Amino acid sequence: MSVLLLGVSHRSAPVPVLERVAISDPDRPKMLDRILTSPHVSEAMVVSTCNRVEIYAVVDAFHGALADLTTLLTDHSGLGLSELTRHMYVRYSEAAAEHLFAVASGLDSIVVGEQQILGQIRSAYAEADAHNTVGRTLHELAQQSLRVGKRVHTETGIDAAGASVVSVALDRASRVHGELAGRTAAVIGAGAMAGLAVAHLTRAGVDEILVVNRTLERAQNLARTASDSGVRATALHWDRIVEALGAADVAVTCTGSVGAVVHLADVHHAISDRKDRALVLCDLGLPRDVDTAVSGLPGVHVLDMETLQRDPGAGAAASDADAARRIVAEELAAYLDGQRLAEITPTVAALRRRAAEVVQAELMRLDSKLPGLSDGDRGEVANTVRRVVDKLLHAPTVRVKQLASAPGGDSYAQALRELFELSPVTAEAVTATMETVAGALADDHTAATLSALDPAFGKGAPNA
Repeated sequence: MSVLLLGVSHRSAPVPVLERVAISDPDRPKMLDRILTSPHVSEAMVVSTCNRVEIYAVVDAFHGALADLTTLLTDHSGLGLSELTRHMYVRYSEAAAEHLFAVASGLDSIVVGEQQILGQIRSAYAEADAHNTVGRTLHELAQQSLRVGKRVHTETGIDAAGASVVSVALDRASRVHGELAGRTAAVIGAGAMAGLAVAHLTRAGVDEILVVNRTLERAQNLARTASDSGVRATALHWDRIVEALGAADVAVTCTGSVGAVVHLADVHHAISDRKDRALVLCDLGLPRDVDTAVSGLPGVHVLDMETLQRDPGAGAAASDADAARRIVAEELAAYLDGQRLAEITPTVAALRRRAAEVVQAELMRLDSKLPGLSDGDRGEVANTVRRVVDKLLHAPTVRVKQLASAPGGDSYAQALRELFELSPVTAEAVTATMETVAGALADDHTAATLSALDPAFGKGAPNA
């Protein structure tokens, strides 16, 4: 079983395509269910953020699973197969793990080095785990990616500036207003991105923050957070959005809604009495929160994800990015070594169990042939036989574990099974037992798809 990744991100697709592929919060559990309807998929996790949608699936057949998941995304997005695959990237096995480690490290973000992606991966894993769609493989991959991301942020200066999509957007807003200190800001939405916006606005020294949300209680909670930081904050229900926009110098929208929530008429009415005071709308939603027609209004500046992608502030220092890539490469090698060792360990355990069964059978045969053998003599014979078997097995089992850490190491497990006539079922039974114990302790559409895919899918893809 290997990990297959299908993704669309800001690096591979324009915002209109990302908007079509985006998976809203309420839809993610349904998407997980749909992924597992494929007979080739046994585990699934969906990472969906403001600039990427990625499906991680544990599969038993590359081509069959690829066809199933591509069909799922075309149905979900309404995009044609050729259009979707033109913007979709595919990674398999080692390449899928490498990609997730790089994403967790902030190397693949719009703003290189931003830390928010770590929380998003953690949330994606927690949601899949709560939905019972992750097993040992995705559990280990997700947890290792979080550890890699933490190590990169600890050991490099990749996030020294505290960069994030929000900070870049507000930096651009400050270029319009000169500075944000003393001004009024509106935050539309009350999720994780909205919380990050409130934190950045507080540090920027704004005079007042207006939090607008469909659920007033959530808006009040976020406004209370701002107030606790010393900033005057007011929670407003959704029907007062025009009032908030009219009072604000800068507004950050991040609702996760399926369509636009800030309409042309709303903004036109909000700025009708503003005279020469500009309004900066930072649209961090995916799909867009702000109607595209709003950018044509005089005195209104709309900063969307496409604009932020081109901002020089989104880059990280080359030396820090290189250091992060070295850590990713090092951690990937260690992770793959561990995975290969885990694959051969059940076979080695099955071999030793088989040897113990043979020894036991021979000792029973000895009892039937020499019934008068004393307990002491019998014990000595038994110990001698076991020592001989252990010594014979010691060198090959140690060596096969060493060889298993090299590329293609899984072939040695197959060789052991062939040489000692170990049924694969036996090794799988050992694996199942080990996982049960560990759990207790821890409390031809395919051809069309492949021909249309980005060539990058071939990295790590099987020949069959």
